[in-house]
Amino acid sequence: MASSSFKPNPLSLSVPDPALDRWLRESGYLDLLDSTTTASAATASAPSTTSAAATNPSSAGVAAAVLAFARTLASLLALNPFARLSAADLAAPTPSWSLAFLGPPGAASYSWPPTPTQARLRVQENVRRYARNYAALSILVFACCLYRMPMALLGMLASVAVWEGVRYCRDQWGLTTRAPGLGQALLHCAQIATAIVLYVCNLQFALVYAIGLSYAVMMLHASLRKLTPTSLPNPGNKNRRAHPKRS
Repeated sequence: MASSSFKPNPLSLSVPDPALDRWLRESGYLDLLDSTTTASAATASAPSTTSAAATNPSSAGVAAAVLAFARTLASLLALNPFARLSAADLAAPTPSWSLAFLGPPGAASYSWPPTPTQARLRVQENVRRYARNYAALSILVFACCLYRMPMALLGMLASVAVWEGVRYCRDQWGLTTRAPGLGQALLHCAQIATAIVLYVCNLQFALVYAIGLSYAVMMLHASLRKLTPTSLPNPGNKNRRAHPKRS
């Protein structure tokens, strides 16, 4: 019988990999995309590891692991984690610190992304999900830096006092309406005084330390934290989480 008699079934659930990945991404099932990427990476690396191990078992496996780690790390360093962040993500409720942000300990919640694609997917999605958690951690880190640098803390308090004094003088004397030129001069003097105080007290170093440490903690957590479903599945619809198999 000719092969043309067997026509493809349009209702078949077997779809190509790119189409399935695009459907999972657009439908919000990024946790399934994360798990399938891990399985695909493990399957793809198995034949090459087996063939390399036959020739040189010790050095081939180490070289492949180092190369994969370097590629993933380079992808993370070149990634912009805030590319998909929006104002709606910052206005959303803060996820639970124990259940959502940290999650269960161990391999169930954390793993090193084996491919650069999975690393980018995790970082961009986790930054969107836990934006408010990362913001709270940044404030906490900045407060700890100020605690460790008393001069920077005094400089920030002095700057706040200067601006409060300017606001009080402008409101008390009515400089905005009576003497706008004097009000502008007072404002410029406050700006110069603030710059001098911040420079003398080295507040810029506290800012650099806080931003750098907060960014490192955010990237480390976002890349290692596995993607989880954004909401619990509906018990009345048991087939909602089913997805078509790959061809």
